[in-house]
Amino acid sequence: MSVRFEKSGSVWTVIHSRPEVRNAMDAESADALVAAFEAFDADLDASVAVFWGEGGSFCAGWDLKSVSSLDRQDPVGKLDFPEGGGKPPRGPLGPSRMELSKPVIAAVEGPAVAGGMELAMWCDVRVMAESAYFGVYCRRWGVPLIDGGTVRLPRLVGQGRALEIILTGRKVPAEEAYRIGLADKVVAHGMARAAAEAMAQEIARFPQACVRADRLSVYRAHGLGVRAGLESEWATSSGIVKAEGIAGALRFAAGRGRHGDFEDI
Repeated sequence: MSVRFEKSGSVWTVIHSRPEVRNAMDAESADALVAAFEAFDADLDASVAVFWGEGGSFCAGWDLKSVSSLDRQDPVGKLDFPEGGGKPPRGPLGPSRMELSKPVIAAVEGPAVAGGMELAMWCDVRVMAESAYFGVYCRRWGVPLIDGGTVRLPRLVGQGRALEIILTGRKVPAEEAYRIGLADKVVAHGMARAAAEAMAQEIARFPQACVRADRLSVYRAHGLGVRAGLESEWATSSGIVKAEGIAGALRFAAGRGRHGDFEDI
């Protein structure tokens, strides 16, 4: 099986393992990844997921051997969005169209290129090894970005920078990715998974209804004007004060977490 998950408390690590092709994605793996993330999102005991590619590569994109055998008349027809709305099918590379209720952290080692870059951008946070890199390498073969790359990259780095990266297909090393906002943390070679799991455990310690509401509010408010964004934030998160905020304030009043202490909460 090319996809499995490992659990540590409420943190799941979803592992894609096709190291012989640098974790390039075929249809079986794409379906398995969707199933794994659906299981994570549905599990009441799960809080944060880490997405990691085993064997030194995050994902080298769509398996081009699989692409070369697609029906030329309708190569991605079964993955088209349904007419009239409704839940979209999986993306060509799996979970790229999923809208989870919980955070996912990408642990990026080696290449995260073409569709692999799109999968990393689908995640909420990207932790990269210093030797890892992004790049729209599919530029060479006439394979477009159809797993959210043209949507998410401009939102992360700005339109001009996104267009330069997309149009040239060039390599984007970890240091540059961090500098332009495409990566959120850079760690030593081989340490991306450990660093992402440590971050996940930290997030999992907090009251989760609040974590999820604030996360959702960020996505819902994107692209809105200030007033509409404020209204969206209030509608999304105001109920959390009753659900978790008062209990948290009582813990603070009893002496927990003083002076910005994040340990004793």
